[in-house]
Amino acid sequence: MADRGLQKQKLLWLVKILYENTDDEHGLSQREICALLRDKGIFVERKTFYSDIKTLIDFGIDVVKVKEGRNTFYHMGSREFELAEVKLLVDLVQSSKFITDKKSRSLIGKLEKLTGVHEAKELQRQVIVAGRIKSENESIYYTVDTFHDAINRDVSVTFNYSQWNMQKKCELRHDGKLYTVSPWALSWSEGNYYLIGFDNDSREIRHYRVDKIVKLNLTENQRQGRKAFGQFDIASYTKRLFGMFGGEEKQVSLIAENNMVGILIDYLGRDIPINPIDADCFETEVSVVPSNQFLGWILSLGNGIKITGPEEVVENMAKMLEERMEVYKDKMKKPSRAFSRTHCATGEPATSNYSYLNS
Repeated sequence: MADRGLQKQKLLWLVKILYENTDDEHGLSQREICALLRDKGIFVERKTFYSDIKTLIDFGIDVVKVKEGRNTFYHMGSREFELAEVKLLVDLVQSSKFITDKKSRSLIGKLEKLTGVHEAKELQRQVIVAGRIKSENESIYYTVDTFHDAINRDVSVTFNYSQWNMQKKCELRHDGKLYTVSPWALSWSEGNYYLIGFDNDSREIRHYRVDKIVKLNLTENQRQGRKAFGQFDIASYTKRLFGMFGGEEKQVSLIAENNMVGILIDYLGRDIPINPIDADCFETEVSVVPSNQFLGWILSLGNGIKITGPEEVVENMAKMLEERMEVYKDKMKKPSRAFSRTHCATGEPATSNYSYLNS
């Protein structure tokens, strides 16, 4: 005799079987579906089966019937996510720098459940991203959630900020200084998550790499900086900060060959002005923080682009070129302490209104 408790679950199991085992390319016959239900201890008569399928369709579940000769096959039609959409999500997870390998595997396993077993096999692919090093911080997901919680509650947070030392170990920055920050937004840039907030002590807008934040706690104090963020444009803020290195924003003039227009639009946006000079070149003006990151990016584009103003930025570029030439005159020459302090991975000295706390 059939178990009445299991029989009550019949429609649920029917949906589960169709969802997990069928798709547009793989259908199941009535006999095959009933056999799978029997494996669960659920018995279905032929007439009842057709009635159950109609009940699912009337409820809004897209069950598709396909006639092939004398046989009829059933499969799940539309899903919440199309296979192409799930593939895109899998690629984003695999290529994301801030998501650890362990968490990537876990998330992809959950994404597979959005498809059937046959389509899930197509999700097992490796996305190669050159130079992409996965984070080792497993708590970043909970950190992001805590920031959203703080924003919703309108409260400040406290945390310590970490950095790598010469022994390849993370240590607390500024001797374990406790940062008190009012979080206002989260941004994704250069493969990393950043918190954009108002530093309660310095009274400035600053940004912090989320994976380097540790010992995060909510406070009961209301967020500060509401006026500063009243007309804050997060897209504009991240666009003008190359590599999220801060500094004073300036209007920088450039002259470039026409073949550079695509690169500039890709990096700086479609709203930059394009003013033709002649048949070969154009001029533009962009609002950016002319940090060493920005100057280095301009250098990487070769001779097809040139900074023409303001004079201070032109002089900084010339100075950078001179310093680089000095370093490479003698390939065995050891960098000076001044060079190491100013131009290594920590970027330019922190003398600006914005923090470059991503080193």
